[in-house]
Amino acid sequence: MNAPTNIQMINGPDGKPAYVVMPYAEFIKTYARERDLIPHEVVSATVDGATPVRAWREYLKLTQAEVAGRLGISQPSYAKQEGSESLRPATMKKIAVALGISADQLDF
Repeated sequence: MNAPTNIQMINGPDGKPAYVVMPYAEFIKTYARERDLIPHEVVSATVDGATPVRAWREYLKLTQAEVAGRLGISQPSYAKQEGSESLRPATMKKIAVALGISADQLDF
């Protein structure tokens, strides 16, 4: 694979790279890829035993009732899903939409 030639590096006074100049469309593609990052607090909560769904909900400061309302289900039904270690892909996608994140961000 060839290295991109449409990116320019600008060095600072110390001779080290300080800025990158790139076409806007390339920047947008790069930024879109990075939007699927998972915050440290979410990862840390899962290490401490929370499911990814619960970790995201708590990170976003939502209640179970709020997420259940967005899904159109009862809070107890949502609580059962949130506690599950293995959700169906369709369920995971619906929960991701309700949380405003991508399904990939729930699947780690």
